[in-house]
Amino acid sequence: MSASAREVRIAAYAKINLRLEILGKRSDGYHELRTIFQTVSLHDDLRLRPAAKRGIALSIHGNEGLSREPVEHNLVYRAVAALQKELNLRAGVEIELHKRIPSGGGLGGGSSDAAAALVGYLRLTGRTLPLERLMELGASLGADVPFFLLGGRALGVGKGDEIYPLADMPRRTVAIVVPREVRVPTVEAYKWVAAPALTKTAVTPKLMRFCALSWSARGSGLGNDFEAPVFRRYPRLEKIKKGLLRDGATEALLAGSGSAVIGIFPSPAKARRAVCGFPLDQTFVCETLPRERYLRLMKRPV
Repeated sequence: MSASAREVRIAAYAKINLRLEILGKRSDGYHELRTIFQTVSLHDDLRLRPAAKRGIALSIHGNEGLSREPVEHNLVYRAVAALQKELNLRAGVEIELHKRIPSGGGLGGGSSDAAAALVGYLRLTGRTLPLERLMELGASLGADVPFFLLGGRALGVGKGDEIYPLADMPRRTVAIVVPREVRVPTVEAYKWVAAPALTKTAVTPKLMRFCALSWSARGSGLGNDFEAPVFRRYPRLEKIKKGLLRDGATEALLAGSGSAVIGIFPSPAKARRAVCGFPLDQTFVCETLPRERYLRLMKRPV
């Protein structure tokens, strides 16, 4: 490794979907989406360092569910393996992944970990790749990974992997509630919404209207096609949304296909008071991350 670092530490930030529409099923079996992503300050942490032995040694801390799967299946492992193949690198690397973002919550933790691993491994080895190629590698790992190479607020279309940066909005406080007893199966959730979504395309608003979004006390038009069918099957999630709105959220929404529910609050103090109403659940209070700050925290060019 030329110009390599002794150790790289990098954060992997979560995302929320401010809007998410499922337009129908594609010929390749995936669903046609359009969504507005937004990065938030809740994050996992990765540490990468050179190893004496060849190969990738990955240890995962803080998420027992993920630690039980073979590490070769983890997106961090797969991201580094893809870069080693791309760059024809054989030297060993040790990686520690410390999880805070709950798995299965719709917050993009695995995809963000993969993007952070791509950026961190390039820093560790002193190598570079054009952003376009890095995005392609990210898309081969997961549909959300390309977004995490840009951060901020962005439009995602296609499978969600075709990303168009949008102007950032004023920073807002976000409360996240993840019920411990609910895990929404994403594959099933798509089945629940696929049929009605196919009939909706004729009345779907144009992209400019879809992307128009502004925070306000009256609501800014957040929306999620997963919400109604998921709430019917998991009424606890709807109760969480109503609780967040009752306790001061200007808006609240299911995160992705769930199981996390997010609330937008005018201040951190109100958000902290609101999450006290969910003592048996995982709760987080964070803030939206604009793109410039996100890239600066990732130590990437703005």
